[in-house]
Amino acid sequence: MAGVTNVAPDGPRPVVDVAVLRRAYADTGLAETDLLPDPMDQLQRWLADVVAAGIVEPNAMVVATVDPDGTPSARMVLLKGLDSRGPVFFTNLRSRKGVAIAHEARVSIVFPWHPIERQVRVEGVAEQVSAEETQAYFASRPFGSRVGAWASPQSRVVPDRADLDRRWTEAAQRFPEGSEVPVPPEWGGIRVRPTAVEFWQGRSDRMHDRLVYVRGADGWAVERLAP
Repeated sequence: MAGVTNVAPDGPRPVVDVAVLRRAYADTGLAETDLLPDPMDQLQRWLADVVAAGIVEPNAMVVATVDPDGTPSARMVLLKGLDSRGPVFFTNLRSRKGVAIAHEARVSIVFPWHPIERQVRVEGVAEQVSAEETQAYFASRPFGSRVGAWASPQSRVVPDRADLDRRWTEAAQRFPEGSEVPVPPEWGGIRVRPTAVEFWQGRSDRMHDRLVYVRGADGWAVERLAP
């Protein structure tokens, strides 16, 4: 395998030479005339392409936040809502990202769709969705996921796996299969209202296309960035 040093079975672990790892991109291209007027409509179009391509977890996205002490943090979450107002995900609001967003609402999102040589970057301001939106989504989740939302103190330290299993058992006893599971009080949705949205298309010789929507007083304008 390119970039991996061969070693004996009982020897040291293989070392990956990341400097030689590279992929030649196609020359598909992305022109200003390819874009829809609204970036969220364009994101919907690309998301449909990703789903059609059969990419695993097509709605996975990286959400980056800043902790109250200034420490940046990023994690993968799942996109669970998308309209003209912006992308939506759901979480425990006392998790690390929930606490960070309560302190600093400016966040960044990346959709890493490498198999089709695309990525989308969203910068914006996070806000909680309405209780009605949260309730509607929570009710659509599988039963086990709803129980898990009660069992997990997301992002907080727990002593061991046994503690998590105990929490799950207690929550499952509280909410037997088939019973109504209410939305936990610490759980809710976050919408990111975009201020800038970049669409990245891989091109040959690393001369990629980068087109970014920037929100201004008169609506969205599109700028081209050098790769």
